[in-house]
Amino acid sequence: MRSFGSDNHSGVHPEIMQAIIDANNNHQIAYGDDDYTFQMKTLIKKHFGPQAEPYLVFNGTGANVVSLRACVQPFNSILCAETAHIAVDECGSPEFMTHAALRTIPTPDGKLTPELIAPHLINFGFEHHSQPKVVYISECTELGTVYTPEEIKAIADFIHGYGMYLHLDGARIANAAVALQKSFKELTVDCGVDIMSFGATKNGLMLGEMVIAFRPELAENLKYLRKQSAQLYSKMRYSACQFLPYLQKELWRGNATNANQMAQQLRSRIEELGYHDFTQKTEANILLFKFPKEKIELLLQKTFFYVWNEDTGEIRLVTSWDTTEEDVDHFIQSLRQLS
Repeated sequence: MRSFGSDNHSGVHPEIMQAIIDANNNHQIAYGDDDYTFQMKTLIKKHFGPQAEPYLVFNGTGANVVSLRACVQPFNSILCAETAHIAVDECGSPEFMTHAALRTIPTPDGKLTPELIAPHLINFGFEHHSQPKVVYISECTELGTVYTPEEIKAIADFIHGYGMYLHLDGARIANAAVALQKSFKELTVDCGVDIMSFGATKNGLMLGEMVIAFRPELAENLKYLRKQSAQLYSKMRYSACQFLPYLQKELWRGNATNANQMAQQLRSRIEELGYHDFTQKTEANILLFKFPKEKIELLLQKTFFYVWNEDTGEIRLVTSWDTTEEDVDHFIQSLRQLS
């Protein structure tokens, strides 16, 4: 089955699979004291800077939860867009695990700004209210929009004045980096990001997520928070080894480039058929557009995708590192048959 349901639906890149096979040789010390994890940490520091402290975890939700736990106390609050992954798709785990309040902010495009955040920075020092402590953003957003470095830096500079932290969810940071032609460091450390979830599962890895802290006080307790959050992998070499070709050979760039290019091709082909009701810019590998509600079920019989908003008939299409022109052709043929 091929689909545009999610970049999680794609398989593992062959070079990543080979790296796992190669790592399956002899014995290695468990819980991160292996050669592969040491090499991975060296690579992360090369890409993000010497202050970067990486901690591998199992999945994206785990990365977000461990990151946020490093930032907050139970009496704090976490600010995010109302469409944020931590607010919509993580079953309440950020609040359950941190005990901090989640405050969502309406946005037109999934992106926060200092102006949208400002009204929520109130009641500091007032014991009857949760204390704002961290702002969560994702790159790219769940709507497929991308923060520029200037936009990220504006948020970081603004909230740092209130003694707050900026957490960046980088589940699709490779797609954003390719779209902006920037390095990982230029989208994070150089912009003032304090801690991030660095994801690669959506971009060709089998399981590849980690927390990277850029401030020593946030890194201090991460190893304990990871263990307590059930995110410590005993045979860590099988996770760490995937990041070696991913970063050394820049597989991340090639994979994300294909996904982004296929998204642009898919959008242009859809527009050629007369469908112009796109609700967001297509800046990375996600497309959102409105489709006649009476035809959605018929289209789902031909190809798989998710309905983003049933009331408005808005559907979401996501391209992957292995999306092909044939996949695009199949979707367009399905649309033609319904036109």
